[in-house]
Amino acid sequence: MSILGTAYRSLFRRTSTFALTLVVGAVVFERAFDQGADALFEHLNQGKLWKHIKHRYEVKEE
Repeated sequence: MSILGTAYRSLFRRTSTFALTLVVGAVVFERAFDQGADALFEHLNQGKLWKHIKHRYEVKEE
């Protein structure tokens, strides 16, 4: 119960810190979700994306 008590006293007791905790949590969740979705997309489409096959089609200029 001490972890919940500490979290309540430090993060949720005042409205300003509660709002800040929500905003920071939303930003962190959005960033993690976006990176996870991008990693999953890259994994599922390995070998099909332009950055994986562009070496086949680029012409080297000398």
